[in-house]
Amino acid sequence: MENYFISGIQQVGVGTENFHESWKWYINMFGMDVKILEDDTVAERMLPYTGNKPQKRHACIAINLQGGGGFEIWQYSQRKPEPIGFDVQVADLGIFAAKIKSRNVKAYHDELKAKYDKISDVAKTPEGKDTFIVKDPWNNYFQVVEDDYVFIDEKRLSGGTVGAMIGVTDIERALSVYRDVLGYDTVVYDETGVFDDFAFMNGGNQKYRRVLLRSSRKPKGAFAELMGSSSIELVVALERQPRKIFEGRYWGDPGFIQLCFDITNMQELRKFCESKGFPFTVDSCPNNERFDMGEASGHFTYIEDPDGTLIEFVETHKIPVMKKLGWNINMLTRNREKPLPRFLFKVMGMFKVKLD
Repeated sequence: MENYFISGIQQVGVGTENFHESWKWYINMFGMDVKILEDDTVAERMLPYTGNKPQKRHACIAINLQGGGGFEIWQYSQRKPEPIGFDVQVADLGIFAAKIKSRNVKAYHDELKAKYDKISDVAKTPEGKDTFIVKDPWNNYFQVVEDDYVFIDEKRLSGGTVGAMIGVTDIERALSVYRDVLGYDTVVYDETGVFDDFAFMNGGNQKYRRVLLRSSRKPKGAFAELMGSSSIELVVALERQPRKIFEGRYWGDPGFIQLCFDITNMQELRKFCESKGFPFTVDSCPNNERFDMGEASGHFTYIEDPDGTLIEFVETHKIPVMKKLGWNINMLTRNREKPLPRFLFKVMGMFKVKLD
């Protein structure tokens, strides 16, 4: 990883059947109310995962300024989204839960329980920390985890995305991506059994092996302080054959569609991924051009983990700060390792999204 670096989790993609309804819910429950970009055009570069046809879609990336990654909320505009045809269980192959941070898990649990009922009791993770599970109205699971780092203090109990639970068939094989490429090189725990904090989820009373990974490296880059630290939890089902969550469906259909990382030096990352046997399956800029994403621009690519879970990499070239004034930041002309100043994000936070 010497020739490229990963700043953190930029976002987790959430496919939906109703863009505005979903975004409104995620604002209300998780504070995802600062828009980084919004795009209502045709996805032309994802052909391997969209039936080999360009597909029109409406998408946004939204964040919580308290820190962590955001959500990419995504809906097909002309094609009817195909929902998951079964109840996702713990360790089904793919992203079966996103991790959301909170500096006070018990207080945040009380706050959410006062307005929503599909929430587990507070339990302990194998690390001994407080946690609970939220199941959104579209059957996506979110694990709230303890994390007291705050980027901009807005007096909220919740922050953004700080990881994911990913179902895999073989931990050691999966490490070739999550440890060797993504840099999650520290095993926090490796436990096998039946776990209380899984009890709320479908299949949660079964036996699993779960391995929590973190990185020993201090993140660097423009968005590193916003995103903060993160973790990946790999989970293997030991009492049943897991199902592939996106089997027979398109990227962008309902569910967690990808986990996205902010990176610097895409060409070096390409070489490294190829050397590890994980070539890019999608490349938005095969000739090193710039790809416009509505109000922002950059370079995005995808790889698959050994079970087909999609990992996205984004190298940001331009981001909007104040659209009305045409104020953008050219990321290519600044020190790529230096974090963006907090005041820029505070300016973005002056225009929070409010959906009726």
